[in-house]
Amino acid sequence: MDKNSSGWLHGFIGVLIFSGSLPATRLAVLDFDPLFLTVARASIAGLLALGLLLLLAQPRPTAAQWRSLLVVALGVVLGFPLLTALALREMSAAHSIVFLGLLPLSTAAFGVWRGGERPRPVFWVFSLLGSLLVVGFALSQGLSLAPRGDALMLLAILVCGLGYAEGARLSRSLGGWQMICWALVLALPLMLALTWWRLPVSWSGIGLPAWLGLAYVSLFSMLIGFVFWYRGLAQGGIARVGQLQLLQPLFGLALAAGLLGEAVSPAMLVVTVAVILCVAGARRFGR
Repeated sequence: MDKNSSGWLHGFIGVLIFSGSLPATRLAVLDFDPLFLTVARASIAGLLALGLLLLLAQPRPTAAQWRSLLVVALGVVLGFPLLTALALREMSAAHSIVFLGLLPLSTAAFGVWRGGERPRPVFWVFSLLGSLLVVGFALSQGLSLAPRGDALMLLAILVCGLGYAEGARLSRSLGGWQMICWALVLALPLMLALTWWRLPVSWSGIGLPAWLGLAYVSLFSMLIGFVFWYRGLAQGGIARVGQLQLLQPLFGLALAAGLLGEAVSPAMLVVTVAVILCVAGARRFGR
């Protein structure tokens, strides 16, 4: 398998894993405080990452790499998980998943800025079309239904796109799994302190679904998914492989319906299919 195909394969696996993040978060915030959930998942993943780095005796990053790791940590370790957890207090997982259709455009834009990539103009046509479909759907549903939640999701998309692009750029020199592990370790002292501070007063009211949600977002969303995702971005290109995120709403909506019993409207499915076609167009003509 050539490097480009390997990048798309790793990126696709990463998207599959991330597709369960918002439904799992929705389950977790039913019983856990959003801030506790954010810092607890980062603490659990950070401890696992520290163990891996020590076990495999990985060299420490340089000073310049530490600065980039700080951007990654603020974007994907703290920013996106916290903002989405807060948003899911205001809206359903199905509604929030639609906003993920904006992630490819955000990632591509930051890939141009931070990664020095220059996609062809036709690529931006498909990327913008997919994003407009998502925004149009959100507007058609009425933002007054959850204006705060919508604003939080949009901000989450911005910080996540920056974290993805910066992490992919850094992965080229540091390595994909090493990069996310070091970013988690960088955030670990603060995350552990905040986890201790936000410990629930009582654990008795926390159900099994919330615990399963915490386990998923800690192990898969916070660590394993990033190993595949950053390798895919580094190998296949930040902007182009980033378009695979347009597939995430489809998988996420299916999980929201199957696991949470949430209603998935025909309009949601139409928008999802349309953005999948935009991914195919970006893949075919954006080279």
